[in-house]
Amino acid sequence: MRITDYPVIDADILIIGGGSAGIMAAIRAKEMNPDQKVVIFEKGEIKYSGCIARGMDALNIVALPGVSTPELYVASNRIACEGIMDEPVNYRMAQRSWAMMKKLESWGVCFPVDENGEYEVLQVHPKGKFCVTMKEPELKTLLAKRAIDLGVSAINRTMAVKLLKNGEQLAGAIGMNVRTGENILCRAKSVILCAGGTARFGLPNNGNLYGVYDFPGNTGDGYCLAYKAGAELSGFEYTLIYYIVKDINAPLLYITLTRGANLLTALDEHREKDHPSIKSMLLDHFKEKGPLRIRMSHLPENKIKEIEDILFTTERPVCERFYKGRGIDFRSGEIELWPTETFLCGGHGLTGIRVNENAETCVPGLYAAGDASLVARGHLSGAFVFGEIAAENASEYAAANEAVELDTDQVDDFMKAKQSRLSQSGNPIPVEEFEYKVRRIINDYIRPPKNEYKLNRALWWMDRFRRELATMVRVNDMHDLFKVYEVENIIQCATLSAVASNERKESRWGLWHYRSDYPDRDDQNWLKHIVLTIGDVPENVETAHKKIEKLEGEHQ
Repeated sequence: MRITDYPVIDADILIIGGGSAGIMAAIRAKEMNPDQKVVIFEKGEIKYSGCIARGMDALNIVALPGVSTPELYVASNRIACEGIMDEPVNYRMAQRSWAMMKKLESWGVCFPVDENGEYEVLQVHPKGKFCVTMKEPELKTLLAKRAIDLGVSAINRTMAVKLLKNGEQLAGAIGMNVRTGENILCRAKSVILCAGGTARFGLPNNGNLYGVYDFPGNTGDGYCLAYKAGAELSGFEYTLIYYIVKDINAPLLYITLTRGANLLTALDEHREKDHPSIKSMLLDHFKEKGPLRIRMSHLPENKIKEIEDILFTTERPVCERFYKGRGIDFRSGEIELWPTETFLCGGHGLTGIRVNENAETCVPGLYAAGDASLVARGHLSGAFVFGEIAAENASEYAAANEAVELDTDQVDDFMKAKQSRLSQSGNPIPVEEFEYKVRRIINDYIRPPKNEYKLNRALWWMDRFRRELATMVRVNDMHDLFKVYEVENIIQCATLSAVASNERKESRWGLWHYRSDYPDRDDQNWLKHIVLTIGDVPENVETAHKKIEKLEGEHQ
């Protein structure tokens, strides 16, 4: 089979993932040059894709003039990251955050103001106030419409399965329709990876494969694409666990606690006075004081309605049905909290593709933004700002380069491997059952607390799962094939996480990297990045240590 057997499209910029970062990158690319061809490969539907899915209640990081500064944000986030943070990248994000907010506002995004015209700014960071209240239930649909109106070409239901290179330079990617299995090749002068983190990683307590905190379509695709293309990754030892609504994993804490709700332990101890961190709540839970609970029965009716309006419209409309099914009325009942599955994420955590202030990776022509990139704890602000930064620099790169040629041998190799997968119809194990086991083993051996024995067992299991994915897992149709690619990425991310966790021989970030064999934080030896790159084959992960980048001059 040759490349001519498959549709080939050309783009100046190919964006992989059309969530918050991807859609903003697409808009900015068209603003930079309306004539350039911008294509998005979107795994879902661009109108509702990504972690925000539809609406949002806050822009987490905004350095409002007169309220806070980029320098204060860097100091605050350095505390939250316990020192493992490249300061120039985070400074750049905070520096552009106010302009980004005003741009969104000019597009019709609602940031409520009081009778004096002041924004509501919440303190959810260790130092300073940066979180600006937003009330926009149609945020994603608004941005998607803007991108399409500007002429962005969105190819929905298409998973990027391989980045293509011409020598050391990126040349585009192969996409696959998740329903039909049809392939499409995009020949591109530059590529921006915005495919999110690894939400489907550990297994939720209720066993629901898709009942995860972030978008369940996020299976580490961006991480794996970048890794196999030669990019650097970091922060894979930062294995996040949130503490959130039991069985639905939906947002709640900042929405309720900042509006006067009470937080109680199972022993009826009040916890809301110090506005507790996720870390401190998890510690309470595991010290046999859990589960913690949210109580709102003391709040006035107008405040409860305000919370319901945010949760049931702006956040996730399914919340209303969930609470009704549980028989929970905020005026009389309580909301039980519980630890989530473990997951990997750049926006909420420190995991991602290493980028500089220009969103550049170490691979020429490859950029990254959003949860796929390492802009430590960047949240939605980081996705929007670095989506723009990536688009600006990718546009310049594309304009300076001639059209690229595709290496058809790379395409043929993928197509042969695809046919081999499709020949697995006689294997005994459904892919859903196999995924369940993979993620249960991640819970057993990679979810903290960690130690060398458990992490080595995780690596043993991942090697076994790679073999079994080819010899045991049944592929009946294209839907199964798509799921096999996702599980393959989950296994690769588990390998990366186990290797990084084994390398960092200390405990840091509370439970998120707690090693029972190295229980203390060790700044003298481990105040640095653990950087991962591909070895001779993907399962052979190379490790290196790199220093923390500090601000210089007037911004220190």
